Amino acid sequence: MTSERYTHGHHESVLRSHLWRTAENSAGFLLPHLLAGASLLDVGCGPGNITADLARRVTRGSVIGIDRSAEVVARAADEYPVSTYPTLSFREGDVYHLGFADETFDVLYVHQVLQHLSDPVAALTEMHRVLKPAGLLAARDADFGGFFWAPDDPVLDRWLDLYHRVTQRNGADADGGRNLKKWVHEAGFDQLVVTSSNWTYESDDERHWWGGLWADRVVQSDFARQALEYSLATSAELAEIAAAFRRWSREADGVFIVPSVEVLARRASRVERLPTSG
Repeated sequence: MTSERYTHGHHESVLRSHLWRTAENSAGFLLPHLLAGASLLDVGCGPGNITADLARRVTRGSVIGIDRSAEVVARAADEYPVSTYPTLSFREGDVYHLGFADETFDVLYVHQVLQHLSDPVAALTEMHRVLKPAGLLAARDADFGGFFWAPDDPVLDRWLDLYHRVTQRNGADADGGRNLKKWVHEAGFDQLVVTSSNWTYESDDERHWWGGLWADRVVQSDFARQALEYSLATSAELAEIAAAFRRWSREADGVFIVPSVEVLARRASRVERLPTSG
């Protein structure tokens, strides 16, 4: 399997975020185009909750979720067994070598994955291969450079800068959302429809949840270990960032906006990968 370093890892604070996601808040741009008899592949399915939501809609077709983490795949399979979800299955897989025949799927869904890859166009080209002619790609990625929050806090500004520096060391693009259209075009897709949507955290419960999971993530997850390994931060600095997230979570007028770009595109008749700059 191709080696990629996932900035977040699979610490509980990361899965806490992943498990909050649903088809409605993370695949709403796809749902109007989803047919009950479709064959669908969810690339980077994580704990499988969105995948299961999609399977509830693909009642006469089939849904497969793949993820590089064997532990996460096993968890998803236990949580959503075939006995309850007969059209759904999970397997370990590599985004660059999907392990399916050409022209296998009607729909391919990839959510918050491409921003973590060193070569997102190569991954999308592989996704193009396994889609049927005129098959539908549904890709969605956040753009960390577009995150904003209130009230202002220079420590959270430092967190965002640190996050960018860690992802850059991993060969990834934390601002992937703004580049998603370009990546999809370069992979040979056409008929692109580009939209955007936000996750908004502002209620007492939402602030407590979002601030708390990031406070934990910056000191306990793979992101924390990588920041220390790369000598980009000290343990004391990470603890200060965690405290800033908890401080923000207690702000009655606090708000945090996470923007994502969404692309629907069709499989072109042939792949012509465009040259990249540099």
